[in-house]
Amino acid sequence: MPISLRVRLSLAMFLEFFTWGAWYVTLGTYLFDRFGASAVQVGSAYANFSLAAALSPVFVGLIADRYFAAQRVLGVLHLLGAGVLVLLARIDDYGPFWWLLLLYTLLYAPTMALMNSVTFRQLKDGGKEFPFIRVFGTVGWIVAGLLLGYLGIENSASLFYMAAGSSAALGLVSFTLPDTPPERTGNTSLGAVLGKEALVLFRQRSFLVFFLSSLAICIPLSFYYSFANPFLNDVGIVNAAGKMTLGQLSEFLFLLVIPFAFKRFGIKAMLVAGIVAWIIRYLLFAYGDADSRISMLYVGILLHGVCYDFFFVTGQIYVDRAAGERIRSAAQGLITFATYGVGMLIGSYVSGLITEWFALPADAAMQFDWQGVWLIPAGIAAVVLVVFLVTFRDRPSSGSESIVKLGDAAIEDTNNIR
Repeated sequence: MPISLRVRLSLAMFLEFFTWGAWYVTLGTYLFDRFGASAVQVGSAYANFSLAAALSPVFVGLIADRYFAAQRVLGVLHLLGAGVLVLLARIDDYGPFWWLLLLYTLLYAPTMALMNSVTFRQLKDGGKEFPFIRVFGTVGWIVAGLLLGYLGIENSASLFYMAAGSSAALGLVSFTLPDTPPERTGNTSLGAVLGKEALVLFRQRSFLVFFLSSLAICIPLSFYYSFANPFLNDVGIVNAAGKMTLGQLSEFLFLLVIPFAFKRFGIKAMLVAGIVAWIIRYLLFAYGDADSRISMLYVGILLHGVCYDFFFVTGQIYVDRAAGERIRSAAQGLITFATYGVGMLIGSYVSGLITEWFALPADAAMQFDWQGVWLIPAGIAAVVLVVFLVTFRDRPSSGSESIVKLGDAAIEDTNNIR
């Protein structure tokens, strides 16, 4: 690959995640301070992104991948998104803000898949080359968090202006990327886009257990995304957004550990480790503070790598193995729709309702009884852990091969019906 192309793709990946990280991490803090929002409203705002994530496969699969060059769609969406971000910075009422945020997330969510599509189409060996470009996305997220903390704009409208500038830059950069024409030319059904062909995998009990566990663990995940930054600010942590970038650094490092842990311990042990990490993280948040027990908060942040990588990334490996080559893409699409779409949507609303239940009087030292808040997701993760340990089998069942064959037959039947 020419070095100029690698630089452009890496820059685009950096800006993609810088734009997201510039507003997503501190949105809860901004809503509390700017609008005096309730925890329910914060959860509802975060649910917008989950709703957009659930709908984006439809847009990408049925429209972008069939009619338009990916780099042009990417550019247009980010330029439009930059305009909406500027409007978000100027809104003084939560109601219009919520609707504008929904519009923005609907514009942004499809760009993640489009960015990957543009990148992979230029690679000869995606397995070897893609990580060295994707890592710039993690760097972009970290830099955004460090800038938010350094500039002291976690609760300021300036964070949206910063995201808007990044989005506009990416919109322009996108038009310089190589032409990536539509991939899908035939009739593609909505069911195929959402992974309907992978439903046959539910005949495997372990896959069903994993699927339901993934949905359930999205509730604790939503607590972290929606309320970790407001929590850290509320208890007195200075430069909370900057400190939270330790979680992304941890995520990057544990990604490197996965191949070795996978061979040494197997899928079930790694998934269990991921769930246990969620429990430990929230117990540390519940009993830590900004004074003598501040180290507990740092450890809780650093556990993000184990929490996310060992469950969600390892889960993608498990889905790939369980599905087999024929329905692999459909299975990954199904689990992504279920977790980042449905699971996070439910989790955002549940986390908001529960956090609001622990709201303290206006004259209290803090906004919420955070110990009570964090013990709830710790308890949810503990229930998931027990059920998972009892019901999940590490190795595919003896009938899994025949199930995949049945899946192939179902695909052929579906194709004939189309």
